[in-house]
Amino acid sequence: MGKAYELRLYVAGKTVKSVTALNNLKKYCEEHLKGQYSIEVIDLLLHPQLAEGDQILAIPTLVKKVPEPVRKIIGDLSNEEKVLVGLDIRAKKIV
Repeated sequence: MGKAYELRLYVAGKTVKSVTALNNLKKYCEEHLKGQYSIEVIDLLLHPQLAEGDQILAIPTLVKKVPEPVRKIIGDLSNEEKVLVGLDIRAKKIV
């Protein structure tokens, strides 16, 4: 059986924003999806052709491939609530 969540993080080199995004993502996944996720990091400086497949326009961008629907979250992922809602881990709070 595959992982419940397949995540792909697009970055451009080891910038502060890229490293922060990856660290934040790992932290949230360990807290909320322990053992149920895989993270693939794609450096667009090394593989620029891969940006087209997921239509990446800004970096860093997190793409949730599985489970569907596919979702994208742009930025350093510092807003935990926004990330968890974006990944469908947590329902959006109705205020």
